Amino acid sequence: MQFIHPIKKTFNKVFALSQFDAQKQSSIIPIRHMNFDFESAKIDPKFYMNAELASAYFASLSIFLTYGEDLVIDTARYHRDLLQDARLKQRVSSLIGQEALHSKLHEELNDAYMEKDLPVKLFRTLAGWVFDYGFNRLPQPMKLSLMAGIEHFTAVLAEYMMNHEQVFFSSQDEKQRAIWMWHMLEESEHKDIAYDVFQNLSNNYALRIAGFFPALITILVLISAASLLVPFYREPKNLIRWQYWKDMPRSFQLIFGLKDGVYGSSWKHIFDYLRPSFHPNDYDTSDFLAYYKERLLNADNGVLAPYFVKEFTPTLKV
Repeated sequence: MQFIHPIKKTFNKVFALSQFDAQKQSSIIPIRHMNFDFESAKIDPKFYMNAELASAYFASLSIFLTYGEDLVIDTARYHRDLLQDARLKQRVSSLIGQEALHSKLHEELNDAYMEKDLPVKLFRTLAGWVFDYGFNRLPQPMKLSLMAGIEHFTAVLAEYMMNHEQVFFSSQDEKQRAIWMWHMLEESEHKDIAYDVFQNLSNNYALRIAGFFPALITILVLISAASLLVPFYREPKNLIRWQYWKDMPRSFQLIFGLKDGVYGSSWKHIFDYLRPSFHPNDYDTSDFLAYYKERLLNADNGVLAPYFVKEFTPTLKV
């Protein structure tokens, strides 16, 4: 599969010591309210590149993300009170607002998935166990590290998706397209905030890496394993349907293929997090953001225009 994007992907590598740097702060970001009003009858179970299992991964990701986003919200809210930098506090408020809306609207999508016979209740139970008996019981310093790790993976996913825009248009499901494009835009907008909070309050390399691996295992292993259940739960005949098994290798390549797979082709970016001097803004997505804000938010023909309600920016409290 070959992807062509209207803008050139650029990288601006910075190899300074990994520490909190005010000059690396992104601009203040808005909190955007959306109303997608999902209809289960119009949900495309093969939304992602017309591949059943690859689409199941993103459906599973949508369910697990709500728990991860709630952890990010609670952790960011706790540590915001410990910050002295007013601008960083303001940015954390933007992160909290964006993630709260991501969680809310993905829950609405998940409810539509459930009406479409996806195992949403089962996955909510599994995710609840992982977070309630695992991640949510971690001490705050480790939760802060995990928050930074989770945000790293969503930033990697966002950059991949923004660089492969056409994957969103392989389906006629406009609302799934809109929520994922909106989500990826905002994940890229706030990709450096959790990391900057961690560096500001901790700057402990070993602790930062300790939060990376639970995020890695959850996003690449647990969610992938869970997604294997989705096609059989939704359509038991897939167990004996040759067309499904024939397409399974393609789904695997779409997610893990080294050439163009979501994570397979992003492995250098993923593991660059282990570099002591790493910072999220070493990967310059400013051109993508400029393009996508116009592509998505243009009042006349933007992808998000039919669903946009309002936006606001948190107040800077000096």
